[in-house]
Parts: sequence; structure tokens; C-alpha cells
Amino acid sequence: MIRTWQQQWTTNVKGNILAGMTATLALVPDSLAFSLMAGVPPTVGIYASICILLVTTFLGGRPGMISAAAGSMAVLMLTLVKEHGISYLFAATILTGILQYLMGVFKLGKLMNFVPSGVLTGFVNALAILIFMSQLRYFKGAPWTMYALVAATLVIIYVLPRFFKAIPSPLIAVAVLTLAVWAFGMGGVSRIGDIAVIDASLPSFLIPDIPFNWETLMIILPYSLSLAVVGFTETLLTHNLLDEMTGERTDKNKEMRGQGLANFAAGFFGGMAGCALVAESVLNVRMGGRNRLSTLVAALFLFLLVVLAGDLLALVPMAALVGIMLMVCAAIFDWRSVFKPRAVPVSETVVMLATVGSVILTHDLAIGVLVGVLISFIWFAVKASRLHIHSEWEGSTRIYRIEGQLFFASAAVLDERIEQGCAADEVHIDLSASKVWDHTARLSLQKVVERLAKDGKQVTVLTGEKRS
Repeated sequence: MIRTWQQQWTTNVKGNILAGMTATLALVPDSLAFSLMAGVPPTVGIYASICILLVTTFLGGRPGMISAAAGSMAVLMLTLVKEHGISYLFAATILTGILQYLMGVFKLGKLMNFVPSGVLTGFVNALAILIFMSQLRYFKGAPWTMYALVAATLVIIYVLPRFFKAIPSPLIAVAVLTLAVWAFGMGGVSRIGDIAVIDASLPSFLIPDIPFNWETLMIILPYSLSLAVVGFTETLLTHNLLDEMTGERTDKNKEMRGQGLANFAAGFFGGMAGCALVAESVLNVRMGGRNRLSTLVAALFLFLLVVLAGDLLALVPMAALVGIMLMVCAAIFDWRSVFKPRAVPVSETVVMLATVGSVILTHDLAIGVLVGVLISFIWFAVKASRLHIHSEWEGSTRIYRIEGQLFFASAAVLDERIEQGCAADEVHIDLSASKVWDHTARLSLQKVVERLAKDGKQVTVLTGEKRS
């Protein structure tokens, strides 16, 4: 226990502190943008991010993962806010937390074992594309200086580490560009303060101003269920990705319990529901933030920036943050799936493309994952349904040797093949190299036996050493 505590809080302290600060810089504009997306004041996204980060730091199962207000969940809140008001959003956030906590209690994290690697690849590729597309809005109508500053950011990010690694290059890029824009008085350059007015104060405890009755529950329950499922999906897929990046295996069910408690708390402090953010999480881990210290620093640094240094934060040029997000896009995209498609099976490539296409069309990561998993299961069922039936004679006995899996998709083949021209008086159906998986297959086998018996044939079903 003490050793684990030391590892999470005293290992690579400098690296985790700087990584947490870097991730926060990418988190600020997203929190503001997601608040606008949900139709709520900017402080709602900021409060949510601070609260969720703090709770998951201590109670989450995946160290180094950045959880905060999320765009995939914000789009689900807009209708609720428009039709019923922000108090109902806070109540829905609390209920979302309860549902997610129960997901962790009932260990639904094991469902991620059914997500194939092709779906995970499609998930991160689609996310990289969506992040890239979301950054294009900052170039619309922008002067040439915007392009120059983004290019300068990328140069600093990729070139500086060759000569200096003490401080993460994205953090230096933000500081250099902010100072340059201020010193040279560059006009027309978009800053964080242009997205929203940052006038956050200390968050305070509140109880949603709603009637506590059955009607209210029926209003918020559909939204909370949707938010819980989307948050569950995106959080655990991000969890899987970070586990692969770090070579660790961490507790998904503990993470869901932590996420649930975080959203539960956020609703009482004027925040919106959130989940893990892939881009910021990958950035944090790549910059060296692999311990809980990094997420604690991210939460505290976000609090200091917004509450105590809002005026200074407002001066940060969006070009610097756009450059960081473009770097994240390049980092999380699986380039092998594009340039070396033969390195993976065709089935995984098809699943990956279907996942990417579904996400881009719907802008919903959960739908994309569902489509990918569904196609994977169909592909598996088709492949597993290939049944081989060999027929031979042993004296006057006709033997049918079945090889393959007997289930609903292959049961019809059994019925068709054994029906054809069976002239023997005695028939053996050998299932030694097969397995009956479901009720449909059992019914099909029973149907064949009954039909042959009705024709006056003596039927024996062989299953290993057993006969029936």
C-alpha cells in the first residue's frame, strides 16, 4: 500500500507536474467550447472539469487519465437545457453519476473485452479526424498570422525536444507564442478570451432547484441513461488505449465507480456530466504524466488559471492550442492502418473503416463503436458458421462426421446436408469434432433425428464417447 502510494505521488514528480500543466492548457478551450455546445454558461464546463479531475484523481482506476467535460456528452444535454432549464441538467448529472457508479459495482467493465482491436483502432482514428475537423473552425476568416503561429507552434513542439527536454515542448510553445503575440501587438489573432468571457468564481455547493417527484425522474432519466452509456463507452475505450500505451493493466470497474462519484459530485457543484478525454489523456501520458499526481496538478492548475488568473489565460492565442491539438491528432492516429493495411487482417480493416465512417457521419463515438462491434460479431458468426459434413460408409451404415460449430447460423446446413439421399437403414451422426452451442442447433439436430427415424432408419448420435 505504501509502495503504491509512493509510486503514484513521488515518482517522476517534475515530469508529472509539467505534464498535468500541459494537459490543462489543452483542456481549457475544450471545457469552454463544450459548455457553449450544451447551451450553458462557460463556468459549468470549468466547474465540471475541476470537480471530475479531483475526484477521479483519488478514486479512479486509471492513473494519468484526464476526465472532464466532454463534447460527446455535451451534445446530449442541449435539448434538456432548452426545454427544462439548467437545474434539470444538474439533476441529470447527479443521476448519471449514480448509474455509472452502479455500472462499476456490477462490473460492466468486462464488456470492453468484447471490443475487438479493429473497433479500438477505428475509435482513435475517428477521434483524431473529429479533433482535426474541430480545429478548422479557428482558421475560418483568420489572417495569415494564424497559419504562421500554428506552424511556429508545431516547429517548437517537434524540434525543441532534440535540444531541450527539461520542460514539455507544448508548454514552452504556449508561453513563447503568448509572449510574442502580446509583445508585438499582433492584431486579428484569436485568443481564449474571444471564445468566452472567463469570469469564474469559486464553485459552491448547491441542490438542484427542481421538484423531487416521479415526473422529474421521467424527464431526466432518458438523458442520464444516454449520458451514462456514452461516458461509459468513451471512458473505457480511453482506458484501454492508455493501458496499451503504458503496458499496464488497471481496474476498469474501479474507474467507472470513480467516474460515477465524480459526476455525482459535479452535479452538486454546478457542473455538467463528463468522461475521459482521449486527446488530453494521450497528451498527458506522452508528456510523462503517468501517475495520479499529474491529474491532481491538472485540476489545481485549471482552478488557478480560471479563478485566479483568468485575465492572463484569456491572452493565450488559440493558434498555440490548435497546434497542440494537431500534434495530438498525429499522435493518436494509427498511421499503420493507412500506410500498411496488409499488416492487419482484412476483417479488422473493414471494421475499422466502418467504425470511422459511422463516427464521422453521426459525430457520435458510441454509435461508431456499436456499429464496429456489430459488424465484428456478424463477421465472426459468418466465419464460424462454416460447417463441414463428411459422409462415408462403414458396411451398411452411413456415417456423417460433422466438423465445425453448430449454432443458429449453421444449423440449417445440418438439416440440408443430411437430408440428401440417405438410403442406409442405419445412420450415425458423429459430433465428436463439433459442438452444439444453442437451442436452435439442438432443435435442428432433433428435427433431423426425428425425420430419419420416421423414415424407418436407426439413428445414433455420437458425441465423443457418448451415444444418444
